[in-house]
Amino acid sequence: MKNPADLRQDFLRNVQLRHLRTFVAVAQERHLARAAARLALSQPAVSKTLSELEAIVGTRLVDRSQAGRRGVQGLTAAGEQLLAHALRVLEALEASAEAVAPTAGGRIERLRIGALPSVAPALLPLALAGLRDHWPSAQITVKSAANAVLLDELRAGELDLAVGRMSDPRLMGGLSFELLYTEPLVFAVRAGHPLALKAAPVQAVLGYPLVVYGEGTIPRHNTESFLSARGLALPAHTLQTLDVAVACALVAVSDAVWITPLGAARGALAAGRLVRLRIDTAGTEEPVGLLLRSDAEASALRGAMAALLREGAKQQGALPRRAAKKTRLPS
Repeated sequence: MKNPADLRQDFLRNVQLRHLRTFVAVAQERHLARAAARLALSQPAVSKTLSELEAIVGTRLVDRSQAGRRGVQGLTAAGEQLLAHALRVLEALEASAEAVAPTAGGRIERLRIGALPSVAPALLPLALAGLRDHWPSAQITVKSAANAVLLDELRAGELDLAVGRMSDPRLMGGLSFELLYTEPLVFAVRAGHPLALKAAPVQAVLGYPLVVYGEGTIPRHNTESFLSARGLALPAHTLQTLDVAVACALVAVSDAVWITPLGAARGALAAGRLVRLRIDTAGTEEPVGLLLRSDAEASALRGAMAALLREGAKQQGALPRRAAKKTRLPS
């Protein structure tokens, strides 16, 4: 086995940009065929380049076990470490290219935002409108996904910023979390629902169709924990969805009960389309915050969006008092 000094010299002498580009594409796509299509290469060429890189570094970078012949289950610990550096190299290369050969009409600013489905409706619209006022030419994309997906894509460089939740420390490597607010679960129903006419016990809710978040999500875990603490369990026929619009519309036209973080139902509750049942959900509060790559280069556009999200959280009255000072929008 080569010693670390020899491995370092081999890496410096032999690694090429094609190795890093291929590795980043595989890490982001989690699939060799999709990475090949993205790079306009054949799948054997991608596999060969990836194998060359693993030979140079002297260890496996991707985990192909139980992922199928073309799939990639994830990155190894060495792969996670290399990915952070590879992203910085490619970002620096792109910035250098812009410096020596500027895009006609100036550099196009891009921002890729991720958000939890339960958070996006309450927090993103005003922030996005404010961002458009200050950055009218920016290309902005928004992806709504479960927390685990947001963390993976943020770490892989596919997102620039995400609004999500803290996770297991093992999944937070390379990421930073800034608290915006905490929100509890609520039980939401249509106006005029039988349970809305008077205070009802939690047990009564189980007599109606329920709408909950999908398995593996934090709201679903909190829902099950809340019921379990009271000796109850979700019925097997419960409807599961991450689609906030579908859940809200269904509850508005039926007797279903939606168990959801407050932010997802805030607009419908304020407009009177839905009402909140008088069920004490103290102790179900979960933190929501800004997630960033710890090693990401400074970006005025990303900083502006972060400032607008902080301001939006404060205007909702949810920002903790110790963090509620005025935030100035970066220019």
